[in-house]
Amino acid sequence: MGEISIKINIADRVYPLKVNMEEEEIIRKAARLINDRIKEYQENYAVRDKQDLLSMCVLHYATQTLQSEKKVKNEDAAIVTKTQQLDQLLADFFAEQ
Repeated sequence: MGEISIKINIADRVYPLKVNMEEEEIIRKAARLINDRIKEYQENYAVRDKQDLLSMCVLHYATQTLQSEKKVKNEDAAIVTKTQQLDQLLADFFAEQ
Protein backbone atom coordinates (compact mmCIF):
# COMPACT_ATOMS: atom_id res chain seq x y z
CA MET A 1 0.00 0.00 0.00
CA GLY A 2 1.03 3.61 -0.50
CA GLU A 3 2.09 6.42 1.72
CA ILE A 4 -0.32 8.95 3.12
CA SER A 5 0.19 12.30 4.82
CA ILE A 6 -1.13 12.64 8.36
CA LYS A 7 -0.79 15.15 11.16
CA ILE A 8 -0.08 13.92 14.67
CA ASN A 9 -0.51 16.12 17.73
CA ILE A 10 1.86 15.37 20.61
CA ALA A 11 2.15 17.70 23.60
CA ASP A 12 0.24 20.46 21.80
CA ARG A 13 2.56 20.38 18.79
CA VAL A 14 1.52 19.16 15.37
CA TYR A 15 3.84 16.90 13.42
CA PRO A 16 3.16 16.25 9.74
CA LEU A 17 4.19 12.73 8.78
CA LYS A 18 4.21 10.52 5.71
CA VAL A 19 3.41 6.97 6.72
CA ASN A 20 2.37 3.73 5.10
CA MET A 21 -1.39 3.32 5.20
CA GLU A 22 -1.11 0.17 7.29
CA GLU A 23 0.93 2.06 9.93
CA GLU A 24 -1.50 4.95 10.37
CA GLU A 25 -3.67 3.36 13.05
CA ILE A 26 -0.76 2.30 15.24
CA ILE A 27 0.92 5.71 14.92
CA ARG A 28 -2.29 7.48 15.94
CA LYS A 29 -2.69 5.07 18.86
CA ALA A 30 0.91 5.70 19.94
CA ALA A 31 0.30 9.46 19.87
CA ARG A 32 -2.83 9.00 22.01
CA LEU A 33 -0.86 6.90 24.51
CA ILE A 34 1.87 9.53 24.71
CA ASN A 35 -0.65 12.35 25.21
CA ASP A 36 -2.51 10.32 27.86
CA ARG A 37 0.77 9.66 29.70
CA ILE A 38 1.68 13.35 29.54
CA LYS A 39 -1.74 14.29 30.91
CA GLU A 40 -1.31 11.77 33.73
CA TYR A 41 2.08 13.23 34.63
CA GLN A 42 0.65 16.78 34.56
CA GLU A 43 -2.11 15.76 36.95
CA ASN A 44 0.07 13.77 39.36
CA TYR A 45 3.29 15.77 39.45
CA ALA A 46 4.13 19.44 39.78
CA VAL A 47 5.69 19.44 36.33
CA ARG A 48 4.33 21.77 33.68
CA ASP A 49 7.23 22.07 31.26
CA LYS A 50 6.39 20.08 28.11
CA GLN A 51 10.03 19.09 27.61
CA ASP A 52 10.18 17.57 31.09
CA LEU A 53 6.88 15.78 30.56
CA LEU A 54 8.05 14.40 27.23
CA SER A 55 11.31 13.25 28.82
CA MET A 56 9.40 11.45 31.58
CA CYS A 57 7.18 9.85 28.94
CA VAL A 58 10.17 8.69 26.87
CA LEU A 59 11.77 7.23 29.99
CA HIS A 60 8.57 5.34 30.80
CA TYR A 61 8.23 3.80 27.34
CA ALA A 62 11.95 3.07 26.97
CA THR A 63 11.89 1.26 30.33
CA GLN A 64 8.85 -0.76 29.24
CA THR A 65 10.56 -1.68 25.98
CA LEU A 66 13.74 -2.83 27.73
CA GLN A 67 11.75 -4.87 30.24
CA SER A 68 9.80 -6.53 27.43
CA GLU A 69 12.99 -7.31 25.51
CA LYS A 70 14.53 -8.84 28.62
CA LYS A 71 11.43 -10.96 29.21
CA VAL A 72 11.44 -12.21 25.61
CA LYS A 73 15.16 -12.99 25.84
CA ASN A 74 14.62 -14.97 29.04
CA GLU A 75 11.67 -16.82 27.53
CA ASP A 76 13.71 -17.61 24.41
CA ALA A 77 16.52 -18.99 26.58
CA ALA A 78 14.02 -21.16 28.47
CA ILE A 79 12.62 -22.50 25.19
CA VAL A 80 16.12 -23.35 23.96
CA THR A 81 16.86 -25.18 27.22
CA LYS A 82 13.61 -27.15 27.08
CA THR A 83 14.21 -28.01 23.43
CA GLN A 84 17.70 -29.27 24.23
CA GLN A 85 16.33 -31.38 27.09
CA LEU A 86 13.67 -32.84 24.83
CA ASP A 87 16.25 -33.52 22.14
CA GLN A 88 18.42 -35.34 24.68
CA LEU A 89 15.46 -37.41 25.90
CA LEU A 90 14.66 -38.41 22.33
CA ALA A 91 18.30 -39.23 21.61
CA ASP A 92 18.48 -41.37 24.76
CA PHE A 93 15.21 -43.11 23.87
CA PHE A 94 16.29 -43.97 20.33
CA ALA A 95 19.76 -45.05 21.54
CA GLU A 96 18.07 -47.66 23.74
CA GLN A 97 16.08 -49.06 20.80
